[in-house]
Amino acid sequence: MNPFATSLVGSFVEAWQELRIHRTRVMLSLIGVAVAVCAITTVVGLGAVAQQAQIEQSERQGGRPASLSLYVATNDGGAPPEAAMQDAWSSVLSRYKITYASRIMNSSTTVQFTDGAVPVRVMGVDRQYGTMHRMRLSEGTWFSDADERRLAPAVLVNSVFYDRIGRPDLADHPTAVIVGAQNTTAVITGVYPSSSWETDPAMYLLYDTLAALAVDAPADPQGYGSQPPQYEMWVPPELADELRVAVQRDVQVALGSGATAQINRQDYAGFPGDPYLPIKLMIGGVAGLVLLLGALGLVNIALVTLKQRIREIGIRRSFGATAGRVFFAVMMESVVATVVAGVVGVIAAVLIVKNPLLEDLIGQGQVTEFPPFPVEAAILGLVCATVVGALAGLVPALVAVRVKVIDAIRY
Repeated sequence: MNPFATSLVGSFVEAWQELRIHRTRVMLSLIGVAVAVCAITTVVGLGAVAQQAQIEQSERQGGRPASLSLYVATNDGGAPPEAAMQDAWSSVLSRYKITYASRIMNSSTTVQFTDGAVPVRVMGVDRQYGTMHRMRLSEGTWFSDADERRLAPAVLVNSVFYDRIGRPDLADHPTAVIVGAQNTTAVITGVYPSSSWETDPAMYLLYDTLAALAVDAPADPQGYGSQPPQYEMWVPPELADELRVAVQRDVQVALGSGATAQINRQDYAGFPGDPYLPIKLMIGGVAGLVLLLGALGLVNIALVTLKQRIREIGIRRSFGATAGRVFFAVMMESVVATVVAGVVGVIAAVLIVKNPLLEDLIGQGQVTEFPPFPVEAAILGLVCATVVGALAGLVPALVAVRVKVIDAIRY
């Protein structure tokens, strides 16, 4: 066998034997390393959950990557003819095989509550909007195919609206009366959480339903009723730039010079730079601090332990052990020990991060797809354990090779 390989294997075996002989001392000295590795791995793992929560929150607002928003208006600021716009919209979806797309209409209507008729903000969307924006319902379900064929239109209300009507059981098919020239009774099929700043009732209707209601809405103080419809599509990110140019061109040609078409990318991934750089830097800083504290503790313990082994090292040198062999053995003892501690720390971190209670606490109810435990976090923990072991063993190893044999034997 190659002499180098023999020496390397012998050093590992020797390091393991030393760990077994001094297992009580080693166990005590490695508690800090295991805790540090567990902490850094847990921080990275929980950081992935927190980042996923931010990503999903961003996708609920701006759509998934890549979301393109088409805004079309006539030269006088109004909406183009509905039939012409629908033909142009259907044409580009079919031509470019875009599966996920939605028309969006912001408006206001009047809903009859027990304490009176109240203007309610309403958004008309297509069914695909729920997938495109990761819509999360606290009760009920998002719009389905069957909802498009209902005689009584389906409506999704926010929690403010739901609280105002007394939170009835959705299994009893509660209704809401939309006031207009002819009152319309809508069936409440789902409830979505209100934002922390929302204090007014709001609701979603299917786009075609809202367009067909033609209610006599009161004056809208927010001006939703005067806004032309918007159109969104969810496309592969690598095709976003190409499709943005092509769709805008085709819609503009279809509508002619009397209208202006503008399409922009609105999802978080379309903005320059990394929007999650601050949270990554914060996680990295905390993890680095934890690792540094663990490394300093291990170095101190290793130096104290070495003083108790000076006589042992002197005897080994007197029997022919070279300085290199002593150096490598002392350092490898630390490395092997910290790797074992790192494995224990990573296992503990996985159990902590994947605890359902902790996931819910970190996610704050914003995460629907919890990410798996990040492999990079486990690898980082093991690499850090190895590096800490090497650095912690380096100083004692240098001290060990500088010990004079005669002084060590007399120690």
